[in-house]
Amino acid sequence: MMINLFDDKSWLSLRPLTFTRPVADLRIGILTIAEKWAKYLNASFGFKTQDYLSVKYAPIAANLLINGSICPDQQLLDAVLGLNENEVLVKDGLVIAYHTQNHSLSYTEALEKLAIVKYEQNFVQLVFPENIFSYNHQELLKDFELLTKGRSSATLSATNTFLGDQIFVEEGATAECSTFNSLQGPIYLGKNTQVWEGCHIRGSFALCNGSQVKMGAKIYGKTTIGPLSRVGGEINNSVIWGYSSKGHEGYLGNAVLGQWCNIGADSNNSNLKNNYGDVKLWDYDQETFRETGLQFCGLIMADHAKCAINTMFNTGTVAGVSANIFGAGFPRNFIPDFAWGGVHGFDVYSLPKMLETAVKVYERRDTELDTTETAILSHVFELTKQYRRF
Repeated sequence: MMINLFDDKSWLSLRPLTFTRPVADLRIGILTIAEKWAKYLNASFGFKTQDYLSVKYAPIAANLLINGSICPDQQLLDAVLGLNENEVLVKDGLVIAYHTQNHSLSYTEALEKLAIVKYEQNFVQLVFPENIFSYNHQELLKDFELLTKGRSSATLSATNTFLGDQIFVEEGATAECSTFNSLQGPIYLGKNTQVWEGCHIRGSFALCNGSQVKMGAKIYGKTTIGPLSRVGGEINNSVIWGYSSKGHEGYLGNAVLGQWCNIGADSNNSNLKNNYGDVKLWDYDQETFRETGLQFCGLIMADHAKCAINTMFNTGTVAGVSANIFGAGFPRNFIPDFAWGGVHGFDVYSLPKMLETAVKVYERRDTELDTTETAILSHVFELTKQYRRF
């Protein structure tokens, strides 16, 4: 089977995380949304996304198109697989999936031209950045079952302490002298992961392939790390994507970090206001702050963003793509894409300067910043000029 995951208007509301990827490439639980659908359906997948992203995230010749903001479950899978040609699955005006041989047909055209099949059940959909950590536990449970069903776990060293038996260890994963508590949720250690000595980890938790937890880390439930990331300090209900580092002491809670991010030593984010009120987050469309309805909401940090040592992020802070933050005090709650500075003020992080740093960052991971990535970052730089009013 072959499928395309299409972006709808949620691509806009999920910015800045989606400036550099389609919605279906967002990681929640253990897998990305695209990987979930592919695993359930045993399918190859492509993307129908923004033109500037399509060189990296290309479409394929597929008759089944699925909304990339929606996470699969068994009932939804049955409904999607039950679609006949020229039918579209819809709930309350939201296009979930459609089946057509017309590969150029958009989801809005499908709603007008194809026969509507109504869907009544609930499902997980990502609409705003905070949905990622809010639904992470729910998706971790589903992904854990999906990846481990019918398989046997590898074993860990007897120097570790285990509370509960909901732990699955992939080949090459190692841990020493650490505590794993899976009584509140499962723990998944991906291939070639490392948990260094003296760590305390409580499920639900996923450490994706090639990632490391440094000595003495304290990680609470509903948290996903990786792949190829390194973390330390105290982390709670957070999702950190690939090639990112929070390697030192400091608190990160109710947060999402994109790829190639770096958190300096002893940096912290607040996830609860002093008055215990609901948290607002920056909205790119309205160019103002949006009510989340959440009492706990920390940091949303897009790809390539970085902060220096002792950075303090206030409750509900959004840091855009390639933002570079440093200096004493709390910076503003919205740090635009390609911003350079802190409390003292911001300048534009010039594109050549940013790319020069990115080349070095990639080299440290034995990776190359290629022309495709450079083109995407260059496009995002132009796309986000309106938010840099320094």
